[in-house]
Amino acid sequence: MKRELGDRYELDDDPARIDLDAVHAYLSGEAYWALGRPRETQAEMNAAASRLIGLYHEGRQVGFTRTAVVPGMEFAYLFDVYVLPEHRGRGLGEELVRETVDRGPFVNYRWLLDTTDAHGLYEKFGFVGPSERLLERPRQMRHS
Repeated sequence: MKRELGDRYELDDDPARIDLDAVHAYLSGEAYWALGRPRETQAEMNAAASRLIGLYHEGRQVGFTRTAVVPGMEFAYLFDVYVLPEHRGRGLGEELVRETVDRGPFVNYRWLLDTTDAHGLYEKFGFVGPSERLLERPRQMRHS
C-alpha cells in the first residue's frame, strides 16, 4: 500500500522502506516511552511487527507506526506512533493512525494502545480508556 496525502507527503507500509536509523533516532532520543531504546531492540521489534507504516515527506521518513497482532485472536496493539515535530499540525498523525487501524489487514481487530498523550487523536478512531493510560478500541466490523 502506498497512499499520497498531498503536499509531497505519503504513507507506505513497505517494511523495506522504513529508515531504521531515523525511527531509532526519534524514538530513543525524543519519545518518552522509548528513551534510550537500543537500535538493535528497535530492529528486532520492527522485524517481528505485523505491519509497519512510514510517513514520508519528499522521500524522507517523518513519521511511523508499528503494529503487533496476537495470532488467532484478532487482537492488535498499536506501538511507536510519531510524527516529527516540524511536520505536526497538518493532520498527518490522524492520517497515520487512520491508515494503521482503519485500513489494511487488521481493520476488524480489537486494538490496544498504551499512551499518556494525544488521547483526542485516538478518540477519533474509537479508542476509549479503561484507564488514563491504556486505551482500547473494540472490534469494528468494517470492510477495508
